[in-house]
Order: sequence, then C-alpha cells, then structure tokens
Amino acid sequence: MKIKVSDLIVKYLERLGVEYIFGMPGAHILPVYDSLYDSSVRSILAKHEQGASFMAGGYARASGKIGACITTAGPGATNLVTGIANAYADKQPILIITGETSTHIFGKGGLQESSGEGGAIDQGSLFKGITKYNKIVERTDYLANVLNRTSKELFSDSPGPVLLSFPFNVQKEMVDDSILDDIKTEKTSFSINKDSATIIALADLIDAAENPVIIAGYGCIKSDAQSVVADLAELINIPVTTSLKGKGVISERSTLSLGSLGVTSYSHAYNYIVEKADLVIFLGAGFNERTSYLWDSKLLEGKKIAQVDNNYEQLDKVFKADLAINGDIRVVLSSVLQNLEARNSSKKQIKLEQQIDNLKNKFSQNDSNEFSSRFSLIEKFFNCFEKHFPDNVQVFDDNIIFAQNFFNVSSGNRYYPNSGVSSLGHAIPAAIGARFAVDKPSFAILGDGGFQMCCMEIMTAVNYRLPLTIVMFNNSTMGLIRKNQFQQYDKRFINCDFENPDYEILAKSFGINYKCVKDEASLDDLFLSIDCNNSINLIEIMIDKDVFPGYSSRR
Repeated sequence: MKIKVSDLIVKYLERLGVEYIFGMPGAHILPVYDSLYDSSVRSILAKHEQGASFMAGGYARASGKIGACITTAGPGATNLVTGIANAYADKQPILIITGETSTHIFGKGGLQESSGEGGAIDQGSLFKGITKYNKIVERTDYLANVLNRTSKELFSDSPGPVLLSFPFNVQKEMVDDSILDDIKTEKTSFSINKDSATIIALADLIDAAENPVIIAGYGCIKSDAQSVVADLAELINIPVTTSLKGKGVISERSTLSLGSLGVTSYSHAYNYIVEKADLVIFLGAGFNERTSYLWDSKLLEGKKIAQVDNNYEQLDKVFKADLAINGDIRVVLSSVLQNLEARNSSKKQIKLEQQIDNLKNKFSQNDSNEFSSRFSLIEKFFNCFEKHFPDNVQVFDDNIIFAQNFFNVSSGNRYYPNSGVSSLGHAIPAAIGARFAVDKPSFAILGDGGFQMCCMEIMTAVNYRLPLTIVMFNNSTMGLIRKNQFQQYDKRFINCDFENPDYEILAKSFGINYKCVKDEASLDDLFLSIDCNNSINLIEIMIDKDVFPGYSSRR
C-alpha cells in the first residue's frame, strides 16, 4: 500500500516501540506532526528544543528503550545540540527527527535551510561529532537503507543518537509501506556458555585472588545486571565500589558496599583498592577522569585486572587488562556465577568493616567528617530523604557531589547523575522525560544556576500533570566556579555571583508547591507536608556560597 513518507516515519517509530516523542513543531516538520495525530506515539510539547532532547535522554535512561525527539529545521535542530551531545557521551539510543526545506530550494537561501549548500548551515557537519549516524534524506529510493542503518545504531551494544532530517517535499512523497517489513526493529540477544574458556578464565582469577574488588559502572544498570552483581559479591564475599553513574548497582547500605569511587567522593573505596585489592574486576565501568582520580596509577599497580564490557571500544582503552571480555554483563556474570557455584568456590575471608576502620585511621586526609560538618544541613536532608523514600524513586542530579557522598542509593532506587557532558539545566527536563517512562516518585536535584537555565520546563510538567519534586540548592553563585576561583585564583571572583528571584513567588506563578529549608528544624515535617507522589513541588535549600568542598579541581 502506498503511504506518505511522513506516515512511514511514524509507523517506523511505532515498530521501534517509541511511546513518546519530545519536541516543538515548526513549518518544515508539520507533515510528520500531522501523521502523529492518529498515532500511538504521543507527541510531547517542550518549552525549548534543548529541554526536549534532555527529556528524550531521561526517558531512555529510565526506560531502557529508545528515546525520541522532533524539531523543525534550522534553529529547531541547532537548539538540540547540548542535549544530543549529552546523550552521545552517555551512549543513549535517541532518534531525532528534524524537518528541512524542500530539496528544490537547496542552495537558494531558503528560510531556516540547513542543507549545507550555497552557504546554508551544514546540519550534517554540525551533528557529525555527536551522533552515531545522521542523514538528510533527499530521496526515497534509499529510504530502506537509511532506516536499517538507523536501527543498527540504535540497537547497537554501544548505541547513540541518530538524526534523520526530512525535506518538506520528501515528507509528502508516496512510498510503499512494505519497506518496513525489511527493516530491523528489535535488538538481538545472545548467550554465553558457563563452561566457555573466557568464563572459566574469569572464575579462575576470582578463585585465585585473596582480596578481589568489583568496580561496577553504568553498564551494569544498562544490562539489568544489578541482582547478579549482588549475587556474585555475596557468594564470594567481594566488596563492591561503583562509578558515579553506577551508584545503586548494589545497595549502598550493604555491608559489601564501598560507596562510589571518584575525585569528588569521600568514600574509602580508593584507599581500599590501593591498600588491599589484588584483583580489580571492572564491570561496565569506564576508567574515566572522575572514576580514576585523573588516572592515578596507584589504583591498578601490582594487581590483576579483569574487564567485562558490552562496548568493545572500552576494552583496554586506558589500561591493559589481564582478561578482557566483550559481552553483555548480565549474561557473562550469570555464567561466571554458575561456574563458581558448580566448583563450590569458598567465600573470601575479609573483614571489611575492620579493614575500612584501619584505613580511616591511616588516611585521615580523606576523612569525610570535615565535608559532613561543612554541609551538615544537606547531609541531614539526604538522611531524611532516604528515610522517607528507601526505594522506588528515581533521582536526576546535576549537582552530583552532595548526593555522591550523602545519598546511600538502595538497589530499589535509581540514581541518574548528570555525567555525559555535565551540562547545567539537565535535571528538570531529564526527570520529566523519565516520569513519562516510569510511574514512580521522581526528583530533580540541581543548583540555582542550573535551575535558571531550565526552569520553564516546569510548565511542561504542569501542562501534562506530571508529578515531580525539584530540590534546588540556593547559594546565589555558580558554586564550582566560585570554589575554583577561591582555591586557584586568589579569590578573584568574576561572573560567578548573581541575584536570585523570589522562588516562593515563582513557584506560585507556576501553580506548584513550595518549601524552603533553612535549618534542620525545617526538615522535621518536610516530606510529610508535601505530596511527592501526586504533585509538583519546589524545595529550596539555602547554603552558604563561601563554604566549599575540600577537593581540588586543579589539573
């Protein structure tokens, strides 16, 4: 049957399992919007295209499915850049649909033209470095090839954003809907035998080690491997530390948890690895700048290293592993667990609490007491938060350092830090996108600087009646910049301080609830006085702009 290209695009979205597409309409993309009118794919109107791209990323992270966003040509597409860059850095499968001027005016200076011809903006070049694939679809005769390439990238073990731009006239052309029958729209699964050589080799390394330690990353969450990581740790008595993005792979309340590893962390994971570990097992964790303490060689010196990652490019990327396995983490670990159980491997005889206490005394400079005393109100806020929400919540966090150290993420909660390109203004729209995917209490944590970059997206939550609680730390400054200027630039503060609006009045104008936390007494009934399950709330927490974390950002 012959259908319009715009209808085919929407049917392709449906077959991919896309439930929501976030964006803003414009003249050059209206044929696709018209085709969405009768579709099962629900279009969500954001307040800015950047917000739409963050929403698509938040949806993808929370659901594990393909996120999608849609914009018009020119500024509609260019406004997506930061959110798409964030998704690219986080390897999120995001499908971006944009409009374009009609092909017959390419190079003539059409309004919002992005063809790259005749001096027009070259959209393909603009997005080349932040997408796995992008294409202006100028003809329909290769449409099947384009969609198959799109599916390949979205369902890859190392996915990323894909951008397809459709000229206005192409959207209205007729094609045969049988094209869709030859296009892959499902992910291929695979299995590993527990007795394969690589599985046996990893089991042998674990058996031979006296003090193995696991570094678990976001790859464990993407592979839905949390429970099998916990089972392996408990079977053999292996302590687990996580990357920032991996917080909650095992419950941070577990006796085997070392907390999260990283430059901004005050846990004792670093010291434990340096002093005790003889085998380090990386599970879906990149050894990036934050996790590696700027690639500190002490972490891996004199140790055996095993690495499991579904992304081949991560293997041996910044260190040489004694054993590197490219495969799905859940599948690999399940096989390793079966192998260890079959050989009746014994538990490692570690006394984790005693060893950590010894490390606390030995490495007093890493003691978290000073950090806790500087930010005692925030620590007590997170204590209160954990008490009221022990599980079944999702948290999107732009601030990072407070939650990294004060929020003990349970295996029943989901914590999504703004890693990626660490862009301010991410948490609120990302949490909104996630809230469309998962029906559970959702929180966005950010500073007042980041809040002012994205606060209008609160109205997207209002418009769609999406419950959301926003926690904003107010110190009337760009905290990280002020800290760096204090530590490294002789207190020559420039362009970090600013005036804030009255947030109570602002919240009232949005029609949402507001609470201000100025002291510990304000925390007593905080979560009893607001409904985080069914309403939209803004919690403002006042902090001193001249109190800084002790870590240094110096390179």
